[in-house]
Amino acid sequence: MQAFAFSGLLLVLMNFSGPAGGMIDIPVTFFLKNRMHLQSNELAVFKLWIGLPLIFGFVFGFIRDRWSPFGRGDRAHLVLFGLVTALIYGTMALAAPTYALFLGGLFLATMAFRMVSSAVYGLTNTLAQRHAVSGQMSSVINMGSALPDLLSFLGGGLLSQTLEGQGATAAAQILFFCAGGLMASVALLAVVGPKWVFDEGRHDVENVHVVEDLKRIVRHWPIYPAMLIQLMWQFSPGTGTVLQYHIVDHLHATDTQWGAWQGIFFGSFLPIYALYGWLGQKVALRILLWVGFGLAVFQMAPLLLVHDAVGALMAAVPMGILGGIAQAALVDLVIRSAPRGCQGTMMMLFYAFYYFSVRAGDILGTWIYDKHGGFMPTVVVTILVYVLILPVILLVPRRLTTTRDGEIIAAA
Repeated sequence: MQAFAFSGLLLVLMNFSGPAGGMIDIPVTFFLKNRMHLQSNELAVFKLWIGLPLIFGFVFGFIRDRWSPFGRGDRAHLVLFGLVTALIYGTMALAAPTYALFLGGLFLATMAFRMVSSAVYGLTNTLAQRHAVSGQMSSVINMGSALPDLLSFLGGGLLSQTLEGQGATAAAQILFFCAGGLMASVALLAVVGPKWVFDEGRHDVENVHVVEDLKRIVRHWPIYPAMLIQLMWQFSPGTGTVLQYHIVDHLHATDTQWGAWQGIFFGSFLPIYALYGWLGQKVALRILLWVGFGLAVFQMAPLLLVHDAVGALMAAVPMGILGGIAQAALVDLVIRSAPRGCQGTMMMLFYAFYYFSVRAGDILGTWIYDKHGGFMPTVVVTILVYVLILPVILLVPRRLTTTRDGEIIAAA
C-alpha cells in the first residue's frame, strides 16, 4: 500500500507540471491560436516540434535503465532532472511570452522532464512486475495521470483567458512559476521518499553491451502487439487540435469551456480506473482487453450527436467512461510485456508511441479538417481505426493475459 501511495503522489505531482499537460498546454495553444493567429495545421506542427523528445522518449528510458547517477538510481534521476526542469520553467517565467520562447523553452523542458518520467514509470513498472500487481498499478498510473488532467485542464482553460488579455506576461509568469514549483516538489519527494521503494524498484544495472541490450529488446516479441495497439488507440484524428477548433469556432465555446471539456473527459476515466483496480484481481486480463476495446469502438459516437458547446460538455462524460477499461487494460498489458531490466525503456517507448500517434493523428486530422470536409470525416476515420484494434488483440501472447492480479505469469 505504501508503494501505491508513494507512486501515486509522484505521478500526480509530475503530471500536473508536464510540458504537454493541460496546465501548460491549453494556455500556450490558445495564446498561439488567438494572439498569434496560427491556423490549426500550424498549431499541430508547433506541437510536433516541441513533442519530439516525447516521440523519442524510449531513449530516455534506455538511459534510465543503464545509468545510475551517483549510484543512487531513480532517486538521483528524480532529484537531478526534477530540479533541471524547474530551472527551465523559472527561466521561462522571467521572459516575455513569445513564439520563440514557447518553442525553445518547452522543447528543453520536455527533454529534462522525460528523464523524470522515465524514472517514475520505470520504478512503478518494476514494482508491479515483482509483486504481480500490474492491474492495480495500472489503476495508479492512469489515475495519477487523469486527476492532474482533470484539474489542470480546468485551470488551464481559465488561465488561458488571462493569458490572452493585457496581463499576458504576468499570467505566463504565474503559469511557469507554478510548474517550476511542482517540479521542485517532485525532487523533494524523491529526497524524503521511502528507501525500500527505491531499493526494490531499482534493479542493478547489468554490465551488458549496449548493442546486446538493444538486440534483447528488439527480439522480445510480447512488446509488439502492445505497442501496435497503443499506436492505433492514440491515433485519433477527431480529437486534439481538430476538436479544439471545432468546439471553439463552430460550437462557439469559450477557452474555459474547452478546458472544461478536457477536464470532464479525463475526469470521467477516474471511476473506471478505480474500478479496474478491483476488476484486475477478479477477471483475467484477456477478458478485460476484449471488453475494454469492444466498448472503445463507440467512444467517439457521442460527438455525432453534438450541436452546441453544452452538448459537447455532456458528450465528454460517456466518451471517458467508454474508453476507461481499454486504457487501463492496455497499461496493464504493457507492464506485463516489458522484459526484465528494461522496464524504463518499455514504459517510455509506450508513451513515445502515444505522443507519436497523437501528433500523427493531429496532423492528419487537421489536414482533413481544413481541406477535406471538416469535423465529421475525422470522427469516421477515428472509429474505423478503433475497430481495427480488435483483431490485434489476437496477437498478444496468451500467457500474459490468462492471469489475474496476484497470479504469477508463466515463463516464456
